[in-house]
Amino acid sequence: MPLTRREFLLDSAGTTLFASAGPQRKQRSNYPFRHGIASGDPLTDRVILWTRITPALETTDSELILRYRWLMATDVALTQVVRSGQGQTSAQRDFTAKVDVDGLSPGQTYYYAFEVDGHWSDVGRTRTLPTGRVDHLRIAYTSCSNFAKGFFNVYKELAKRADLDVVLHLGDYIYEYAELEDCVRTGRVNEPLKEIRTLDEYRTRHACYKRDKDLQEVHRQHPFMVIWDDHEVANNAWVGGAEQHSDADSGDWRQRLNGAVRAYLEWMPIREPDRSNMGIYRSFRFGDLVDLSMLDTRLAGRDRQAETLAERDRNDRTLLGFEQESWFYSQLVNAQQQQITWKLMGQQVMVAQLGTNTMPINYDQWDGYPAARQRLFDCVRQSQVDNFVVLTGDIHSSWALELYDDPFAEGEATPLGVEFVTPAVTSEGIANQTRASLAASSVQALLPHLHFVDFYYRGYVLLDITHERLQAEWWVVDNVASHRYSSDCLRAVTVEAGSARLQDAVSVSKAKASAPLAPAFANDLAFLRRWQPVAQDSSEQMVAVHSEGAY
Repeated sequence: MPLTRREFLLDSAGTTLFASAGPQRKQRSNYPFRHGIASGDPLTDRVILWTRITPALETTDSELILRYRWLMATDVALTQVVRSGQGQTSAQRDFTAKVDVDGLSPGQTYYYAFEVDGHWSDVGRTRTLPTGRVDHLRIAYTSCSNFAKGFFNVYKELAKRADLDVVLHLGDYIYEYAELEDCVRTGRVNEPLKEIRTLDEYRTRHACYKRDKDLQEVHRQHPFMVIWDDHEVANNAWVGGAEQHSDADSGDWRQRLNGAVRAYLEWMPIREPDRSNMGIYRSFRFGDLVDLSMLDTRLAGRDRQAETLAERDRNDRTLLGFEQESWFYSQLVNAQQQQITWKLMGQQVMVAQLGTNTMPINYDQWDGYPAARQRLFDCVRQSQVDNFVVLTGDIHSSWALELYDDPFAEGEATPLGVEFVTPAVTSEGIANQTRASLAASSVQALLPHLHFVDFYYRGYVLLDITHERLQAEWWVVDNVASHRYSSDCLRAVTVEAGSARLQDAVSVSKAKASAPLAPAFANDLAFLRRWQPVAQDSSEQMVAVHSEGAY
């Protein structure tokens, strides 16, 4: 059997004393916004706003309706209100609220807040996508945020940056495991304290994560574009099952899958899809500078992971599903024809070869689906797609690679694109720094297309993008065991437009001018006096946007 990514990373365990889960906001028992606020999936004229309203008394009453108001303004004091409305939620969607606010201006920073029964949420900050000529973008992305593994210091660092246009989360936003030993080691205790399998359990786990103050803060300051990986459902998931769904207690797979998907769509600031398959793939356009496709390598149509080399090499196997493949190829071709400078592919598992084409190490990655990878590469080549950049998560480590049909072939070849892999928020790579360095040296010697790799640090990748070049920077934290940590740029590489060759950057990029971060609490009398509630019959009134059922 091929190695799993955890076996490959040679993870070593450690123990510490039971630790405090860290300070949390002191809130009255009836404060309704205990899980924060968030925004996501911005377009040029709209954005999703999200919150969860905790009932004053916890209840399972399916008839209870909670009503809320919201507003959006162009200033941090929320005096220049441009949109407002109201909606309602209930136990049918776990009292989460989601609004798709339209009528906005492109490339504009907005501030927003929710109100329930006289209680105001914190002030949130979001931004719409730009149109026309765009000269400079800064996009950050990360993945693999395991609550029980340690503190979300990476989120804390991202929340401090005012210069980001958007944050991408490339999957494993939650983990389904019980992780009793990690809960004891870190003091960050999963709820429920078991492996989750039902709708109610997935909802409870999402709620557990959303109570973390650093997670709340990064959502409050930045719009997110999210995509799931396997742990939002079960380890090594595919559309028909999962490696972690095989014992007698696992239950019905379809019921588990539907519950996980429904909870995810309820609890995440994502625009909910309208399609027959399970996928949440979608695209975003940042003027003439970037076309970003967020791909679903898990649930849209992935074939089961192969167990033999012969099965793995079949030409009819797909990682994305043929419907998503066709959609994405059209996206690439259209972006090239419309002369968009950079074509970004946000997804979960490594595209570049890890091991040789004939001796792959991890069948869960694109290495396990070589025919699907070749179809992708053929599309890039035949359509003459330039400036092709893959953004990847999943493997709890940092990588910069050039993409080739066969990087081990003799003779000079031109790369088709580049791939940048983000480290995790908390999930381990190789916990011992000496062993991590030795492993990096060994892999560097094995892979000729590898420019840089690190197995030790957690962090995120910052993309600084102009029409002339794209620079990727790996910003890391030195520990997640406590809130006492330091952060720095581990490595920075660039790729020039019209080339797919990686080179080390001369220096870190400079922050661009940006709107101020959002202040915190809006729940004061001065704020209430500044804003008159929208009339019940106002044409600006909106209701929650959601789907009550699962796929």
